[in-house]
Amino acid sequence: MSETAPQTQSSQHTIRITWPAGQLTATLDDTPTSKALLAALPLESRAATWGEEVYFDTRLSPELEGDARQVVEPGTVAFWTEGDALALPYGPTPISRGDECRLASPCNVLGRVDGDPRVLATVRSGDAIQVTLAAS
Repeated sequence: MSETAPQTQSSQHTIRITWPAGQLTATLDDTPTSKALLAALPLESRAATWGEEVYFDTRLSPELEGDARQVVEPGTVAFWTEGDALALPYGPTPISRGDECRLASPCNVLGRVDGDPRVLATVRSGDAIQVTLAAS
């Protein structure tokens, strides 16, 4: 298959998230919220942290999807509809039970961080965050 195949044939897309101390890529599934996020790229925001979760405003206001979850695996890319924010948990939050990643409320699940999500520990509240479509 040619490397120049149109992106519209793929059901997954990769985004790049960068901040002053690092970066990561994440693979998004084909969901209504991930489509809205992709259409809004590139975006810039300011990071906030809550326990071992990084989140930031996207200025998007998608609806809560039917398969939204509050407890997710570390490295899940989630969308917190109540805060119009992308949420990136890599460990326990203040409301977690044990080592689980418990988000503030049910969130739309968009995909997964590629690699070790603990790189998010280098994000500091107030850091500039950029989200772009990663080169295929």
